[in-house]
Amino acid sequence: MNTHKITVLGIGNIILKDEGFGVHIVEKLQQEYNFPEDVQVIDGGTLGMELMNYIIGTEKLIVVDAISGDAEPGTFFRFVNAEVKAYFQEKVSMHELGIQDVLAALEVIEKPVKDVIVMGAQPFIVDAGVVMTKDMEKLVEKTKNLVLEQLKVWQVEPQLKAELIVNT
Repeated sequence: MNTHKITVLGIGNIILKDEGFGVHIVEKLQQEYNFPEDVQVIDGGTLGMELMNYIIGTEKLIVVDAISGDAEPGTFFRFVNAEVKAYFQEKVSMHELGIQDVLAALEVIEKPVKDVIVMGAQPFIVDAGVVMTKDMEKLVEKTKNLVLEQLKVWQVEPQLKAELIVNT
């Protein structure tokens, strides 16, 4: 059973340029910060229902992903709780099926996630390649900071890693 009260989940396919956005965010968080024991920051990659093993028992969930919202490339999206279900019905996230199924399954077994936030940006290019576009890369720091701000709202203060403190 998962003992983490809060999960930050980055999802995406890093071999499809901007589609790997969520994974790049969590990798940056993992490289730069230490998190309390009750917080997990995980790379969910392209996993679907397998994510349930990581999310079951989580009370608060932040999902970071490339979001296909039929908007201008670079448009930032943030959905909270009921908005998440409404937008997933419209198939907004590139990984909506996996997350939607996981959240629905958790409700069925009476272990729903109490607070769910999905954030991300409309990709510029989803095509073969392991490097995000420069325009999408510009959104990484902003999104990372928004995740940290949400964690602060939830009274979590990740600690900057010592080697980064020395070098700043």
